[in-house]
Amino acid sequence: MNRQAQGVVLLLLGGAVLKASLTDIYLRYVKEGLQPFLIGAGALLVVTAVMTLVHDLRSQSKEDNHDGHHHAHGPAVGWLLVLPVIGLLLVAPPALGAFAAGQAGTAVPSKAASEYPPLPPGDPATISILEYVSRAVYDNGASIGGRTVRMSGFVIRGQAGELLLARMIMSCCAADGRPIKLGMTGNAPHDLAADTWIEVTGRFTDKAGADPVNGERIPYVDVQTWNQIDPPRNQYQ
Repeated sequence: MNRQAQGVVLLLLGGAVLKASLTDIYLRYVKEGLQPFLIGAGALLVVTAVMTLVHDLRSQSKEDNHDGHHHAHGPAVGWLLVLPVIGLLLVAPPALGAFAAGQAGTAVPSKAASEYPPLPPGDPATISILEYVSRAVYDNGASIGGRTVRMSGFVIRGQAGELLLARMIMSCCAADGRPIKLGMTGNAPHDLAADTWIEVTGRFTDKAGADPVNGERIPYVDVQTWNQIDPPRNQYQ
């Protein structure tokens, strides 16, 4: 692949990175806080590509004027490198959902019980599935008490066919995404398709199960009400 081809590939790659980072597409790949770095990287690739193309065109013009012929091009197979870049430009994969969550064991980060602050004000208190599961597992629900909480996530099927509420968390990018799973009892939904997003309100219950994938504890919430919602802008926690 000659320099012009390399410049074109860099230009396409930089454009794809900029397109993803200037829209919500990047949230399907990395954490929200990495957006400025993606924009910087995409801009740098575009600038490098333009400088490469301009320099090569000028060099070829001088050489052609001097010896009257062009240099040979590199192998055409190098252009295959453009295919994944075009795929990134044209196709945006969905965020990890029910299938990925069902294949991996639930993950609950440890935290000392003394570190849990009071729940947010309001009734119900809006918290994340991660926060509820963490408090339920490591604090035995003491910091939740009798409060009513509101959470949102997508549903997946458990081993016995029951619906679980789940959310994917990631440390850096989608490649390290892990599911947080929460069982539902009480007025829980039963006939929803996997990947349906819902919002539930409910209270702590000491009911718990075990994840068949890794044996970790899956706490439950006693659902009072639930309703179907649209997927959020950022589907990861």
